Amino acid sequence: MSLKDGLILEFLAEHDLELPAKPLYRNLNRHGHEIGYSTVRQRLGELEDHGLIEKVDDAGYYQLTPMGEAYLAGELELEELEDSED
Repeated sequence: MSLKDGLILEFLAEHDLELPAKPLYRNLNRHGHEIGYSTVRQRLGELEDHGLIEKVDDAGYYQLTPMGEAYLAGELELEELEDSED
């Protein structure tokens, strides 16, 4: 997990959005967060692998999962996410 992961999760949660990588990247930057498009794409894959976000369709739209909401609420520790990969 990286600092950018929290930024992406918080943005999706705060705005209650489903977005693909490019619009997410544009909106993050529009709201003053400096993050590159390739970083957004890479981090979306990592967040999906951890179960914090999920694709909602074949067009690549992502949304926060209940696990992602629990992580943001402090109800789920980073170690628990890493343990779930094993």
